[in-house]
Amino acid sequence: MKLHSQFLKLHSQHGGAEEAAVTLDELAHTLSCTHRNALNVINKLAEQGWIRWTPSRGRGRRSSLKFLAGAEEIALQSMMQAISSSDMRSTIEGIRRYARSSSLQDTLQGWLLAYFGHHSEIRSDRRIDTLRLPVTQHLHNLDPLYMNLLAESFVSSHVFDGLVARSGREGRIIPGLAHAWDTDEKRTVWTFHLRKDVLFHHGKVLAAEDVVYSFERMMNTSQRMLYSNIFKEIREVKALSPTTVRFLLKKPNELFLPFLCTSRAAIVPRDLETTPAGSFGRRPAGTGPFKLVEMNEDMCALEVFPYYFQGRAHLDRVEILYVPWDIASAAAETSSPFHIIPNPATAGSAVWSRIHSESSVRKFITCNTKKKGPLSDPLLRADVLSCLHEGAAAQGPKQHHADTPALQIATIPQYAGDAEAVAVKLSHRGYSCNVLSVSPEEFKGPVRLLADLIVFSLLRDQDEQLRLFDLYSTMVQHIEPRTRADIEGRLQIIAREQDPKARAAGFQAIEDSLRHEHQLHILYEKPAETAYLPSVRGVTFNSQGWVDLRHLWFPPEL
Repeated sequence: MKLHSQFLKLHSQHGGAEEAAVTLDELAHTLSCTHRNALNVINKLAEQGWIRWTPSRGRGRRSSLKFLAGAEEIALQSMMQAISSSDMRSTIEGIRRYARSSSLQDTLQGWLLAYFGHHSEIRSDRRIDTLRLPVTQHLHNLDPLYMNLLAESFVSSHVFDGLVARSGREGRIIPGLAHAWDTDEKRTVWTFHLRKDVLFHHGKVLAAEDVVYSFERMMNTSQRMLYSNIFKEIREVKALSPTTVRFLLKKPNELFLPFLCTSRAAIVPRDLETTPAGSFGRRPAGTGPFKLVEMNEDMCALEVFPYYFQGRAHLDRVEILYVPWDIASAAAETSSPFHIIPNPATAGSAVWSRIHSESSVRKFITCNTKKKGPLSDPLLRADVLSCLHEGAAAQGPKQHHADTPALQIATIPQYAGDAEAVAVKLSHRGYSCNVLSVSPEEFKGPVRLLADLIVFSLLRDQDEQLRLFDLYSTMVQHIEPRTRADIEGRLQIIAREQDPKARAAGFQAIEDSLRHEHQLHILYEKPAETAYLPSVRGVTFNSQGWVDLRHLWFPPEL
């Protein structure tokens, strides 16, 4: 691939004319090497038939360089080699650096559209169906305890199973690894009955002790985790028999069962404790419809697990590759691990279809009123948030707030664009702002308590009530005591409410109260990011609004 890159460097500098007159000095400068190495590269390119080189004798004399191959052709060759060697990232970056125009990137994008999607081949008289998907996030860890990214959660949901799952638009809870469950009158004792002979990918049979190990591991972690306020309410997990598990809760919590549907509550094998620290996240063994066979920074490969207890998936292999798309939305937060592939009509649109789920992303900002500072004044707080309403900036600047210190806005890199937009709006009204963008892990720590304004995001899907409970439990940490006590009281009532609609009304009441007191402002809400995938059969979505790979299938070409 290095030779491809060297060709593209030369083409970028000297490919404008049909035939270029260049000196060896100029070639060495373009390639950033010595005369001898430059001549060596030229000879190799000529041997490949990519250029014709007619040297002129004498130092400083110009020789003839004619390009016989196009930049697009060589870039495509480089891309194909990059994918096969899992080095796509560096190749794409190199191509962008030396492309003379956007046409090269458009050509590459068109080729990628054809590369991704469904591919079928015959091996030993068997048809092998492979689906290739692009993701815009690196995959670091698939361990349910440590994963942080949506792309990781998407992959993990196909490698692991939970005791129960969600089904359909209504989010009905259905059996998973447990075929049945019951609870006592106080709803603090939950008993789950496991299916028999369920296999982990490494051949071990699922037992109640695996469930106990999975939850005790979660309960004892020092890791800051989503939904921790729910699983920390588990007092005890006990195996009553090889196929029966009992959970004892500290108090009733009607969000406990929905929590068991999430990828956080996936069941891992008990013998995980004998594996080297950290290795399980890159070589996991679950009970899911696909098993992981390869994983690095740029590629993750899944193969079908033929002994899956709910029936074999139709696909044989799924390859998930990191692709750094150069599109405006790449820097924006998205609810899906898959970005929209831009301009699909320009390349192979006949075989691509637009599919999406009924979920949305809500972006909002909250005030840290626990901090002693300007936003502890409710009138100033109301004025600050009023600046963020639609059309507020068009009203023109207000008085300059010279006596107000710069407001600190805390967020994470995915939301930095929204935070900057907030800062601009506030500056139009006389407020000075600094945006602090930190990693998701740092964001969970004290950095929020030092900021004045905090930009959050909420994915509104079938797990929305779980996310809201977690969100408001987190928000109370930076809210003044009176409001904090009110929210915590409302959350306790919600946790005991069996009716999902009544819980939804409780969450809405919290939101209304926070907005009325100028503690929270919704910036915008938009539909979840859409993915373009090949036309397929059996398209369904899981509770997060992602495509369920287990049900996808492709009719053969007859």
